[in-house]
Amino acid sequence: MFVLGNFINALAQILSIALTVYMWIIIISALISWVNPDPYNPVVRFLRGASEPVLKPIRKALGLKMQIDISPIIAILVIMFLQYFIVGSLIDLGHRMR
Repeated sequence: MFVLGNFINALAQILSIALTVYMWIIIISALISWVNPDPYNPVVRFLRGASEPVLKPIRKALGLKMQIDISPIIAILVIMFLQYFIVGSLIDLGHRMR
């Protein structure tokens, strides 16, 4: 069973890293939106393409027509919740299986 426990721990660490990277993509995308970036820049296109599938449904669910877009904050809070809840649960499960 220890092999399965180690596998679950490794999976939890990979998930944690992926969620952290995605959180930084959202943060950088939000910071870039404060300036007027070139929409044809490959970095800007990557950041928008990676973050918009998550941010657009949040904006639609909020339905707010404000000057300030709070969807990145909500997305970051959801990512942090997933890191603490799912990753923490997987790590605990992996340690119990050793």
